[in-house]
Amino acid sequence: MVATETKPKLDRLRSFYFLYPMFYFKNIRELTCLFVTVCILMSQSLADDQDFMEEFLKREYSLVKPYRGLGFSSSSQWDLMGTAMVTPDHVRLTPDLQSRQGAVWSRIPLFLRDWELKVHFKIHGQGKKNFNGDGLAFWLTRDRMQIGPVFGNMNQFIGLGLFVDTYPNADKTHDRTQPGTQRAFPYISVMLGNGTLTYDHDLDGRATELGGCTAMVRNAIYDTFLLVRYSRNRLTLKVDVDGKQQWKDCADITGLHLPTGYFIGASSATGDLSDNHDIISMKLYQLAVERTEEEEEEGVTIPRVDNMEQFQVEVQEEGMSGVQFFFTLLFSILGLGVLAVIGLVVYGRWKENKRKRFY
Repeated sequence: MVATETKPKLDRLRSFYFLYPMFYFKNIRELTCLFVTVCILMSQSLADDQDFMEEFLKREYSLVKPYRGLGFSSSSQWDLMGTAMVTPDHVRLTPDLQSRQGAVWSRIPLFLRDWELKVHFKIHGQGKKNFNGDGLAFWLTRDRMQIGPVFGNMNQFIGLGLFVDTYPNADKTHDRTQPGTQRAFPYISVMLGNGTLTYDHDLDGRATELGGCTAMVRNAIYDTFLLVRYSRNRLTLKVDVDGKQQWKDCADITGLHLPTGYFIGASSATGDLSDNHDIISMKLYQLAVERTEEEEEEGVTIPRVDNMEQFQVEVQEEGMSGVQFFFTLLFSILGLGVLAVIGLVVYGRWKENKRKRFY
């Protein structure tokens, strides 16, 4: 009796099984619709952010594919110099050949007071580690199109220089004897020039460096980027070279004063050692920054850094040893003695000649 009553109940439950797929597919459709809606909203948000960034992109100061504003025509916004050449994928400043110099310079002076520069570049070549060189530099300077010894640009420049140095020129003993100067290459450094400071290649610019960091940018398997931000007299430098899509702090310099009206550029040089030095893109963005009245009225004519001596690395000359000092003193005394004897001989002959005239 119990069995007969239970059977109809089971039959009634089975009758609803055919409805389960309907509920299952209905939930999947709802989840799918929800997922698509979220994706659409996110894509719109990302597009809005991209549009927002594009609004602040200053194309007249940017160098991007297909590099239409670069060349020798009167309408070009960028000039090539030296061995620099344009390809569909990059602007090659120097090829992997010895004794080459190349550069690219903007024709339009930069009058923005707050800006951000994002550079996509590549350094690669056949040479093994420490058998490659020399590196490349990014500039914001008063003078443009000047060939010279500082990564293809003039020395004693006026403005800002960012150096991606791939070859260590300084003797390794310098790092061991000077605390705080140890570094591995490639090395990125910042220098501010006022027309009197000289970049010393033999010491890899240590004496005039404001800040820097090691960055493995040569023959990297990932894209290599450099980000420079200048706002309210503060310059920050960041790098992204390990494929993590994250910026890594490299240098942070406060109290740095830059005039406006300078030119953006990039240059490179090779010597006995060489590499390919390529610029893929340089994008400059305007930053919206609120300023005080004092900041608005501030006028800068010559680049400077507040308390600049705190950034300089003292390069100590090797002193004389005790033996060197002894021999130096000995030869000095002997030299004075010889001069005294010669003086007495000359004086004696002069007196003798004077007496003869009276006879």
